[in-house]
Amino acid sequence: MKQGGSDAAKRAAGESAAEAVEDGLVVGLGTGSTAAHAIRAIGRQVDAGLDVTGVATSFQSRALARECEIPLADLDEVSVDLAIDGADEVAGGDLIKGGGAAHAREKVVDAAADRFLVVADPTKEAETLSVPVPVEVLPAARTTVAAAVEELGGEPRLRAAERKDGPVVTDNGNLVLDCDLGAIDEPATVARHLADTPGVVEHGLFVGLADEIHVGREDGVSVREP
Repeated sequence: MKQGGSDAAKRAAGESAAEAVEDGLVVGLGTGSTAAHAIRAIGRQVDAGLDVTGVATSFQSRALARECEIPLADLDEVSVDLAIDGADEVAGGDLIKGGGAAHAREKVVDAAADRFLVVADPTKEAETLSVPVPVEVLPAARTTVAAAVEELGGEPRLRAAERKDGPVVTDNGNLVLDCDLGAIDEPATVARHLADTPGVVEHGLFVGLADEIHVGREDGVSVREP
């Protein structure tokens, strides 16, 4: 995955998207360092009297939301009005996500939202998507999914855990293959092939879901539609 940009740029993007949160909304709370700034900003608004409900996309975002005293609900209890989430790479309106291995639940929440705001720093912008695509797989299907990715011309690599032996295990109890597919000129086609592969729980290509892209910089934020 690409190295992250400055914390100031991430904070600017997260706080910019948080300004869209209004009283009474149900908000999808994304995962990652830039989305964390949005969660903290929403928490400050809640402390000031804003009435919102959050839907967490991971254990990490749930813990931060509780720390910020944002009321939470499960996705099957509410309808999401607005989701704010980060990205590992952004090209046009398409994204690659999953650096935190939370992309399955992130995609469910982001796709369910009436509006999906992406927060990023300039290092995540690209002309063409090209960073490895995280693919969450059932443990028993790791080798067959890897073979299918190779047939697509990709190079799958099982994501190893840091500071512990063995692979990364997602919040859903599955494994992650980081699949280097080179430059992805047709994200929708690749997304369809990955989704159709038996054993794939979810992949990190988010095609056509974003409504706004907030890119933070140390001197401000640019906001665009895809």
